[in-house]
Amino acid sequence: MPTSDDQPHTRTRLPVGEQPSSQMSARQAHPLRTLLTVLVVVTLLVLAISIANRGKPDPGTSAAAGRSADRAAAATATSGAGPAPSGDQPVTTTVNGIAAGFPHTDQGAQSAAANYAVAIGSADMFRTDSRHTIVTTIADPAAAQTLQARLDQGFSSETAAKFGVDAQGQAPKGMTFVSRTVPVGTKSSGYTSGNAKVEVWCTGLFGIAGERSVRPVSEEWFTLTLSLRWVGEDWKLVDYSRASGPAPVPPDQQAATAEEITGAVEQFGGFRYAR
Repeated sequence: MPTSDDQPHTRTRLPVGEQPSSQMSARQAHPLRTLLTVLVVVTLLVLAISIANRGKPDPGTSAAAGRSADRAAAATATSGAGPAPSGDQPVTTTVNGIAAGFPHTDQGAQSAAANYAVAIGSADMFRTDSRHTIVTTIADPAAAQTLQARLDQGFSSETAAKFGVDAQGQAPKGMTFVSRTVPVGTKSSGYTSGNAKVEVWCTGLFGIAGERSVRPVSEEWFTLTLSLRWVGEDWKLVDYSRASGPAPVPPDQQAATAEEITGAVEQFGGFRYAR
C-alpha cells in the first residue's frame, strides 16, 4: 500500500510578471533604510563637529593678529617723540600777538619753536617797527641785540625789492603782499632743562597777489632750526638757521587766481601751534 510520500505532487509556475512583489519590496526596503541611517549619522556628526569648534579662534588668524599686535607695540616703543601730537592744549596767553608762556618741557620748547617760526616768517618781518617788536617779544634778552642786527640785515631794502615790496614791506597799489609760514611738524634735536634745539619743518607762501604781479604767490618748503633758552618763565629764542626742503612732489593742481589768493589771505587766519 503506497504511503503519502509516494503520492504525486503538483507544482504551479506563474508567469514572471505575476510573481508576488512582497519579497522584492522587502529586499528594496533594507537598502533604503540603511542609506537614511547613514545620512542621519553623517549629519549628526557634522553638527557635533561644528558645535565643538564654535568659538575657537582660527590658528592662522590668531597668529596674524599676534604679529600685528607685536608690530604695533614695537612701533609704539620705538616712535619716541615722533610725529604723534602730545595732546596738550595750545597756550592761552600772548604777548604782542605771539603765543607765550610755554611749559618748561621738551614739548613746550617744540611748541615755542613752532610759534616763533610763524612769527619769523610773517609779513610783519618786512617792516622795521614790527620786526623789532617781534624780536623783543621772542628773543632771549641776552641775544636780542645780535638777533636784531642779523635780521635787520636779512630784511634789508634789497631783500624787500626781491619780494616785490618797498623798504617797509608795502606791496604796489592794488596788490597784496603774502608771506606766511605754516609749520608741518617739529623735532627735538637736543633738550635739557635750560636749553633746547628744535627743528621745524615748514611750508611757506610768498609773493604778490594781484592782476599785474610779476611775482605771483608760490609755495616753498624749508626747515628752521631754532636754539632756545629757558629764561624766567618761558622759552626764548637765542639763534636760528634755515635750510631748504624737504619738499614733496608738487601736485597736478590748477593754480588759484589772484583774487582767490587775496581773499584767502584776508579771510583765513593763522593758528597757535602746540606739540
